[in-house]
Amino acid sequence: MLAENSAALAVPPGASPEQSEREEKKAVSGAPEQRDLFVRAQRRKLPDERKSLTHKFSIGGHEGYIIVGMYEEGEPGEIFIKMAKEGSTLSGFMDGLALSISIGLQYGVPLKALVDKLTNTRFEPSGFTENPSIRYTSSVLDYLARWLGGKFLSSDYLKASAASSEDMIHPAISSPAVNAGNHKPIQSSSGGGTAGDAPSCSTCGMLMVPNGSCYKCVNCGSTSGCS
Repeated sequence: MLAENSAALAVPPGASPEQSEREEKKAVSGAPEQRDLFVRAQRRKLPDERKSLTHKFSIGGHEGYIIVGMYEEGEPGEIFIKMAKEGSTLSGFMDGLALSISIGLQYGVPLKALVDKLTNTRFEPSGFTENPSIRYTSSVLDYLARWLGGKFLSSDYLKASAASSEDMIHPAISSPAVNAGNHKPIQSSSGGGTAGDAPSCSTCGMLMVPNGSCYKCVNCGSTSGCS
């Protein structure tokens, strides 16, 4: 009797029969009802037949494919990332990431927001690529973000990659001048080390380059302590 009275009090006045039944069950069981946090968000699924774009990439010997499904107006709505070594940890991680990005795009998350968050992430595999527009990348996610940004947003996402690759190919080195007394090379004032032992930028995560006695980030301009 007490449970019935509690259920009756829980039903708001003027509620529909379906809502009344739902509120009564909730009041009796005491369990919270499962519901969407963002009821106004509508998922926009792609049509059964849609155009797609396939891109092959290779990063440090690791090959893979990026497949982008698009809406009628050409905007990306789903992404698949297939690594050559199926069954690996990296392959499973990329599958889960691609699914998350696809659902986000279909619920209206701006592509720029996703690209900006993934750019400059750094982990292995990293290194030089076969893409002339993205010569060097700090991770598979960095490559994915720069390629998506350059393809669907702006070519500005490829500029930082080009600048970084130039510094990796032509790092600051010692001067060829030789001291006549001991025949040892005299180090140039611009040589603070090699790009191979350079740290990552604490601001954006990009690989830094030698700059005098410290290091400088060519992406955001931050330094490791020098002026």
